[in-house]
Amino acid sequence: MNIVPPVKVKVSCIASPEEAQIAVSYGVAALGMVDETPTGEGRVPLETIVEITRSVPDTVGTFVLTSATDADQLADLYARSGVDTLQLWDPLATAGYERLRSLSPGIFIAQSIHVMDDDALDVARRVSRHVDALVLDSGHSEPPLRWRHPGGETHDWQISRRISDAIRLPVLLAGGLDSENVCQAVRVVRPYGVDVCSGVRKDGRLDTSLLVAFLETLSRPQCSD
Repeated sequence: MNIVPPVKVKVSCIASPEEAQIAVSYGVAALGMVDETPTGEGRVPLETIVEITRSVPDTVGTFVLTSATDADQLADLYARSGVDTLQLWDPLATAGYERLRSLSPGIFIAQSIHVMDDDALDVARRVSRHVDALVLDSGHSEPPLRWRHPGGETHDWQISRRISDAIRLPVLLAGGLDSENVCQAVRVVRPYGVDVCSGVRKDGRLDTSLLVAFLETLSRPQCSD
C-alpha cells in the first residue's frame, strides 16, 4: 500500500530489516539508520545496517547517521555499510570534507544542522559548499546540552524556513514531527522532504498505524497549498 505525499519522506531510526520492509511497503523515499550519536541512543550494529541496506530496493535511499568526524573513519563506514548517503551529526573542517570525498568518490553527504537560533543559518551557509543536502534538526551543538537526546522536540520552524530559502540544496526537516504537526511544519518551512523518527515509533518499534497516519496527513491537499 503506497501512500505518496507531496514531499519526500525519510523514516529514521530503522532498527531491523523488518522495520525497513514496513516503511518501504508504504512508499517512503528513504530510510535512516543510526551508527553513532553523542547520546549513544538508537545505535544499530554495523552488521544490521548492512542487512537493512541489502534488504531494500535500490530506488529507496539509505542513510547512516554518525557523530564521527575523522574522514578515514567516515569513509570506512560509508564503504562497509553500503548506504548511499552519509549523514554527519557535526560539521567537519573544510579539509575533512575534502579528504572524505577523495577517499569516497561519488559519496553523497547530508549534513545535520542543529537549529537552535539564527546562528544555524551561518552554519548552513558555511557547510553548504561541501555537502549535498541538509537535515534541519532539533538539538544542541555544544556541551552540556548536546548530550541530551532531542527526540520528540520541535524547533523554531521560521529559522528553518530562512535556511530553506537561502540554501540551494535539498533540505529535510526533522525534529519532533508527527501526524499532528507535520502539515503545519511543511507549510512553514517548504522543505524538499521530512525526516521522522519518534513520531512513528511506539514502545521502541516502528508503529504501522503511526506511520500511516503520518503519511496520510502529508498527503492532504492543504499540506501542499
